[in-house]
Amino acid sequence: MDDECIHGLEGKLCALCYPKVVTEPLVPVKKTRAPKLSSLRDPLPTAATPPARAARPVRVAGAPRPVRAEKASTDNVDEQRVYHLTHISNLAAILRDGCLLANAALTTRPAVDISAPATRESRRDVLVAGTERSVAEYVPFFLSPNATVWESIRAESTDPRLALDAHGSEAFAFVMLVSTVKKINDGLAAVTDASTTDDETPLVPSLVAVTNGDAAGSLTRFGATPATAERMLQTLRAEADGAMMLEAELLVPDAVPMELVTLIGVCNDNVRETVRGILKASAFKPKVAVYPPWFHTSADAE
Repeated sequence: MDDECIHGLEGKLCALCYPKVVTEPLVPVKKTRAPKLSSLRDPLPTAATPPARAARPVRVAGAPRPVRAEKASTDNVDEQRVYHLTHISNLAAILRDGCLLANAALTTRPAVDISAPATRESRRDVLVAGTERSVAEYVPFFLSPNATVWESIRAESTDPRLALDAHGSEAFAFVMLVSTVKKINDGLAAVTDASTTDDETPLVPSLVAVTNGDAAGSLTRFGATPATAERMLQTLRAEADGAMMLEAELLVPDAVPMELVTLIGVCNDNVRETVRGILKASAFKPKVAVYPPWFHTSADAE
């Protein structure tokens, strides 16, 4: 047979006559995985060379060091609440006037006068720093509902700043008229704008002042410009123990319209109903809220 080899095997079954062709084994190619992206927004990796480091500026001997910009404060003092304390017997007269009047602007004394005569006199004698106006020409506000003067009334403790009738009054007989720094500043600006006409010399805007203690105190410091008042508030709010906050005051020149009072705080439901009855005869409708902690002594909270 034609296909038979010399060894007697048919076809190409003989490995000697028909050796198999040996081929080079293929080198296995290692598969590389694509890098896993942590986010669909991550850019694909490239073989770009790393960016060159920025050269450091060369400092010339004797040249002044660059001044670093100060970090802006994140404390928003505009939302700081301010509190004016008055006896409930005075509320109807305040509503008739339409505003809280500074002591120097009062034509008649309040039904219940909180401040002692000596306190009134000392506040007439002390000038607000940077102005020619006395403290008595400003409406005072506390910066805390736990101010020390108010604590003396709540605890019925002796305080030379207080009148005898204030000492003889129960805490629930007082009300707290509440506003904010922003509300008062905006209100003063609006009054100034409304009082100025094209034919008049522009008025100097009325400005609040902030103290770090009793406004009539000999060592008390004042912030009586927008910048210094804001810094004073920031300092007081950042104080660790808050002691100065209990003595500090915000002073508003001349008068505070009742429209700027957003809340009247009272001790209990009975007083709230009484206050609502007084408000019915006026055009002012601030919220009346019962908040007992404002009317209890600090000893009661312990």
